[in-house]
Amino acid sequence: MEKVKIKPYIGTKMILLAFNWESGKDRSDFLGFAIKRSPGYGKAKENWLPNRISFDGPVKGREFPSNKSPIQKFMWWDNRVNHKDRSIEYTYTIYPVVGSKDNLNLVENAKSSIKTKLLPDEFNGVGTYFNRAVVSSQAFSKKFPKGVTSANKLKALKWLADGLEQVIPSFLNNSDAVEGAIYHLEDKYWIIPAFEDYPKSISLVYDNAKGDDKTNSYAVSKLGGTAHVQLLPRTRTSIMHNKFLVRLTGNKATEVLMGSANFTTDGLSQQANYLHTFACPELAGHYLGRKRILEDDPKKAETAKLAEWSDEITFNGLQIRAYFSPEKKPGRIAMSPIIDAINNAKKSVVFSLFSPTDSELRNVIFEAADRGLMMFGLINKVDDTKPERTSERADVVARVEIYHRSKNNKDVYGHSYFKKDEAPDGFWWEKSGFGKRKHPVYIHHKFIVIDAETDNPTIYTGSANMSSNSNYNNDENLLEIKGGKELASIYLAEFLRLYEHYRARVQWDDFIKKGEKSTYKLAGNSRWAKDDYDSNNPKSKSRLSMVGQ
Repeated sequence: MEKVKIKPYIGTKMILLAFNWESGKDRSDFLGFAIKRSPGYGKAKENWLPNRISFDGPVKGREFPSNKSPIQKFMWWDNRVNHKDRSIEYTYTIYPVVGSKDNLNLVENAKSSIKTKLLPDEFNGVGTYFNRAVVSSQAFSKKFPKGVTSANKLKALKWLADGLEQVIPSFLNNSDAVEGAIYHLEDKYWIIPAFEDYPKSISLVYDNAKGDDKTNSYAVSKLGGTAHVQLLPRTRTSIMHNKFLVRLTGNKATEVLMGSANFTTDGLSQQANYLHTFACPELAGHYLGRKRILEDDPKKAETAKLAEWSDEITFNGLQIRAYFSPEKKPGRIAMSPIIDAINNAKKSVVFSLFSPTDSELRNVIFEAADRGLMMFGLINKVDDTKPERTSERADVVARVEIYHRSKNNKDVYGHSYFKKDEAPDGFWWEKSGFGKRKHPVYIHHKFIVIDAETDNPTIYTGSANMSSNSNYNNDENLLEIKGGKELASIYLAEFLRLYEHYRARVQWDDFIKKGEKSTYKLAGNSRWAKDDYDSNNPKSKSRLSMVGQ
């Protein structure tokens, strides 16, 4: 009998396990997988990873061990690894489960085990930090069962930020000076106080495209009059959308911080975001050079003349190139390498983007799916009209597009679709967050990862939304990273965490509208895996690709 195949995708805060049991396709009594971890939770020698669903459905506040309530998926997360103690090596043993719900049997001679442990936040000179976000998650509801009040708001924000709030303050340490370019500098809890307390020189270009300082008015009032902070308005572009800082020793760049997160409280906590640090002087030098160009507030046409990808930088096994927009229409300097990389993909394309509008990019992604590659996508969309002119309700103007494996197999739902009184029994309901938002954003990521499950992935990441505005009208930055197997693993694990959250909610609401279910329940036979074993179904290629087959 064939044994379970396992492939781990290691993050800094979670371990994603992909697995497959080919023998399951021939068994009508295949009920899923049981996953045992050693060491277990707390001081336990071992534990079964839990499922929140049983054969009778979920029960609020309860979890069920996977040897009693099998995992009916071909991947599962362990979010209970202790990221504060990354020295622990965990052993995961995965068993196929067969039989009936009243007579479960673990297939001992088909089990497989794998040993692994978390990656550190900083690995080979690259720091990678994702927040939790997703106010609507079960975990958030469990942590804050009575909701968010003025008394626990900061605690809730820190829980959602999950360490992302400390990355920027920590980056200021051990530097002679810091320079950067910031779109929105608004966070009053962590970032602005850190800039106030920083004892050395800070020089920041900030977005002031409207010429009124309104968005960043608090930061200007708090920092503008201090002797050590220089604030330089950027007015002659559509928006200055960068979010980066550069550490300096003497007058030389030594390290750069960049990513998708705006320097706002929402950006660090409630919106899904990430930040990177690169202890690479050559890369940091490119960012410093760009900041010093922008500080003179050049015309857009002048910066467009400089649009090009940098020479390739080799850094600790990575091959990195940097690009700064805008470029002149109808140029494709930024997008052509991305299009080419997707066309040359061998296994998969996953993307998580905020309102991308580049039609060629989206078409080539869907063509990759059509030719048999694994493809997943998440897009946060906001109505084309300005939200404040359409409605003050975030759930009216915000949409999440969920692409599951093909161009036409997608869901697009506004957050008003997920009503409080329509959540599954024992499950969460969808909240837009807490605090009034002018622009409703749930997924703020800007990344594309190609062949993440292989030894030769390619990552595109930065501030750019892969849209016409980001290419031609905005000040943006974008990185191409090749060879980062561990980095791609982190991206894939974090992406699928978000994807599965939104996908599960959409599936539930579809069940309700069809009158099929009153709650989630485990299947009592192998029908849960029917599509996964159908070679003509996109789910089958995902099952095989994730375990390297």
